[in-house]
Formats: sequence, structure tokens, C-alpha cells
Amino acid sequence: MLEVQQLRKVFPNGVVALDGVDLDVPDGDIVGVIGRSGTGKSTLIRCVNRLEQPTSGRILIDGEDVTAMRGEQLRATRRRIGMIFQQFNLLSSRTAAENVALPLEIAGVPRSQRRGRALELLDLVGLKERAGSYPAQLSGGQKQRVGIARALASEPTILLSDEATSALDAETTNSVLDLLRRINAELGLTVLLITHEMDVVRRVCDSVALLDAGRVVERGPLGEVVTRDSPLARGLLPTLGRVDIAAHETAREVTLFDDADEQLPALGDDVRIEARATERIGGRRVTRALLVSEHQRAAA
Repeated sequence: MLEVQQLRKVFPNGVVALDGVDLDVPDGDIVGVIGRSGTGKSTLIRCVNRLEQPTSGRILIDGEDVTAMRGEQLRATRRRIGMIFQQFNLLSSRTAAENVALPLEIAGVPRSQRRGRALELLDLVGLKERAGSYPAQLSGGQKQRVGIARALASEPTILLSDEATSALDAETTNSVLDLLRRINAELGLTVLLITHEMDVVRRVCDSVALLDAGRVVERGPLGEVVTRDSPLARGLLPTLGRVDIAAHETAREVTLFDDADEQLPALGDDVRIEARATERIGGRRVTRALLVSEHQRAAA
């Protein structure tokens, strides 16, 4: 398990990026941290892999304090942590296979083993046939898949994703998220995912934390959070599309969980469903509906 305890990061210019963050990432889960730009999301993930040194607090991986590690112990722990970057960070002079093999080269793994492992990982992300291609010959989605394969090269137990889909179009984003979920299931990886997109959280995360001004202001499993009356919960609800609610004087919104078809008739015989959207969020079937009372409408 990854545990963040009272983590605080103050930069030399006095900016407080993290102000007492508490966060648990259970083994095998995908936990999303969401928030607006400037709320400390990227600083949090850079503290977890010690690219940034926290000012205070603790980061525990399986009970061991990463913030207290130095030298070879820290390097060994970092090999257990894979990182996916927003801008891919591939070396333009190296092929896809050579980019994937780079962490192994740095670790001193023999060339023959590096090549085999790189091809295995490119096959896992669906790009084995592009092993000899250079980054300039790949699409954005393909570059990110290479980045994911590279992050898996050292067989990490924890995968960090820093806005990994924000530079991609919607269709490519969905394919990359599906890949992350498949890798999470097949390899049992624990994933900490930083994003500002609620659709990403809905699609792939087990739990979510809302970061604001360097603090976690709300958190929990998606299936629990979505039942609350909070800004985070409302952001997770299915969208009703382009519906002008103000145009319906008698309209009201309802949120139903699990079997909505059995619950909707109980809301009244004179109720018409103006709009409806259903999604599976955190293992629960969530339906959001806009209802219009025909009786009140006629009386008006």
C-alpha cells in the first residue's frame, strides 16, 4: 500500500504547494487525484517518487518511509515506481523499443535481455510491430503507449500517471485508459493517477481524492462518493447532454442507483422523463434523469 501522511511541500519562494495531504492508495487499486491547475497535483506525484523532496510528512510504501531513504535504498525503491508523463518524454533519436529499454540500460541489464523485455512490453501495449519506429513516426496515442511500456520496464509495483491523457483526443484517451485498466488487472499494479478531467476518473478509477489549495478536501471510493451531496459527487454524475432545464418550469433532477427502471415508476404516474443518462461508476449503476410533471405543467 502507498500511504501519504500529512505531506507538506513549501518551495523556496514561499509558495505552499502541499499543506498536510493525507491519502491512501490500496494495493491493486487505481486512485485518481483531481483538481484544478495549481492545486498541487503534480507536486504530490513528484514527491511520491522523490523528484521533489517534501518539506515534512511521510510517504510510506509497504510501511517503509520513502522520505527518509537515501542512496541505493532510494534508487531501489524508485525502480518499484513507474512514471507516465503528460508529454511522453521519448528520446527522438531512439526507436520505440530502445525508448522502452532505456530504464533497463541505465540499470545495467544486458542488451539481449533489454531487447526481449522491450518487445514483450510493446506487445502488451499493442505496438510490437512498431518496435523499430522513431517517435516522429508515431501518433500521440502510440507515443503514450510507448511511454506506458517504458514505465513498466523495471517491473514496478506502483504506477504514477501525471495527466497522461491531457494531450490526447477523446477517442485516444479512452483507448489509453482502457489499456491502463487492463494492465492494472493483469499485472496487479497499484496506480496513482493525476488528472483534471472528471471523465477520466469516472472511466478508470476505483477511488478519488479532490485536491484544492494543497489540501485533500474530499475523498473516498467512487461508489460511495457519488451518493453524497458535494461538488465532487455532482461532477461524477452522468451528464444529461444539451438539455435546457430552465425551459421546464416543473422539471426536477433525480439520481438513482442500481436498478433505475424499477425505481422510476414509483416517482409518479404523471411524470415524464425528459432526459436520462446512465453510467457505471465505481461498480455501481448510476442513472441521472430529468423529470417533468405533466399534471403541474397542464395546470400552469
